[in-house]
Amino acid sequence: MRKSVENIIRALKLKKHPEGGFFRETYRSSGKIEKDNLDKKYSGFRNYSTSIYFLLTSEHFSAFHRIKQDEIWHFYKGSAIHLHMISPQGQYYVQKIGSDLDQGEVPQYVVKGETWFAAEVIEQNSYTLIGCTVSPGFSFEDFELKSRNELVALYPRHEAIICRLTN
Repeated sequence: MRKSVENIIRALKLKKHPEGGFFRETYRSSGKIEKDNLDKKYSGFRNYSTSIYFLLTSEHFSAFHRIKQDEIWHFYKGSAIHLHMISPQGQYYVQKIGSDLDQGEVPQYVVKGETWFAAEVIEQNSYTLIGCTVSPGFSFEDFELKSRNELVALYPRHEAIICRLTN
């Protein structure tokens, strides 16, 4: 598995992501949405859309975080993942993303903006190559990564999953 992961990182020119895993932006639209045409929650303009490659491994999960925009996850290769989500109202739910439709996996899933979410590879000693598309386009100004203690204080009934998927 390690050789496959190293090959993917090298071939796709991925780098470490702050939330965990490895990524590279593959698309940022040239078109822009001006601040006056966006919700007040955004500061400045945003590109219409952005997209990344995202690689997770059994050892490198995506820690709980949130962004202001909707984010579409696309499955490409490897093990399925569990995408764990906590809505702004505190409801927890999980979605399997992968290619085995008979097992309830879906190859594409939309995480609504303002939802806390984390992802982990289901199969041990494996990896997952996925893509993420964000619209309006991603900006690190819209990215929020809280500490374990801060998230547990917000959602104490979800302490176990928060503790497992935060750094």
